[in-house]
Amino acid sequence: MAEVDRISAVRVATILHQLEVPIHFGNWVMRHREFALVRVDAESGRAGFAYCLTRDGPVAAIVERSIAPVYVGQPVDDPESVFYQALWTNHAVHAAGIGMRALSIVDIAAWDLAARVTGKSMAAYLGGERQPMPVTAIVGYPPSISPTETVDQVRRLWGQGWRRFKLPIAPTHEATIARLRAAREEAPDAWLGVDANMVFRTAADAIAFGRQLDGLGLGWFEDIVPPGDARMVAEIRAGIATPVAMGDEQGGSYHPQALLAFDAVDFVRVDATTNGGITRLRPIVADIVGRGKRFAPHMFPHVHSQVLGALGYSDAPIEWGIPGTGVHPMDDPLHQPSVSDGRMAPLPEAPGLGRLVDVDQITAQAHTDPHGLLDDIPN
Repeated sequence: MAEVDRISAVRVATILHQLEVPIHFGNWVMRHREFALVRVDAESGRAGFAYCLTRDGPVAAIVERSIAPVYVGQPVDDPESVFYQALWTNHAVHAAGIGMRALSIVDIAAWDLAARVTGKSMAAYLGGERQPMPVTAIVGYPPSISPTETVDQVRRLWGQGWRRFKLPIAPTHEATIARLRAAREEAPDAWLGVDANMVFRTAADAIAFGRQLDGLGLGWFEDIVPPGDARMVAEIRAGIATPVAMGDEQGGSYHPQALLAFDAVDFVRVDATTNGGITRLRPIVADIVGRGKRFAPHMFPHVHSQVLGALGYSDAPIEWGIPGTGVHPMDDPLHQPSVSDGRMAPLPEAPGLGRLVDVDQITAQAHTDPHGLLDDIPN
């Protein structure tokens, strides 16, 4: 009988990307984007990887203290079972929030490892195929750039085949409307969305602003208020004409059930790095679609394009930041999409999720790697 390949180590490093221009979303000021990078090693010498935004939470500490000990010694070929073992060892921490985020990236890295050991791409390992998918360009970063600079980004990307564009809310509501109006005038046939980055605190304020979006033909008004009050989100949705999208940064307890139960959204936002990794993404999306709702993934295109495409959701729009603008720096040195008429070609076929680690980029940033995760990165 063949010897079972087992997980020998789970390591985590933290990378701090300083932003050239700080980002202000109300009281939330970002001067950097911090990522946690996880490596899951097998006794056979293979390794799987995944990363997430920490949002300045103690992701590494949770991985090291309460998740890694559960994974070490477990079979490589059953990441779903190990995920639930880890989830059920600490309900208070792992079931939601930063604990679920930490467990999610370990799960993705474990799936990456399992696929790499077989030599299969993630799509093939999941029983599907790599597929062309629609893409959304995140434009208007930093949020302080002018309407003219925003239009320059839209014009350049439209010429490269992009047809969907999403802007963050600007420092003032007036600037937000001006940038959206300029983008719409530049690309009248484009899909256009706006991300409020949770700056609103009351339904009344959100509705008042949301009604200013009328006439712009937006695809959605996203992340309007902080998570936690699905009833308020439903009230906002009832008060505006623009479709509502919510769910970023959530995961675990009652996501997305609360949004669905209150009929609070038109689009549920999903994210494998916060919602429970690859293990939980499949049932979450099936639940959303089964209830007649639409969904869209948040960033992490190298994961979401391969996993969702393999699961048969080839119309899910995949988000990409513009390299160098501070949207998602960990993605910048990795393979960028080839886009034609609004759809990206499948990423190059490779074992697992392909190349997710650029050591040169990471080591050029402030980083903490206490267990040598970056040493001897295998192909």
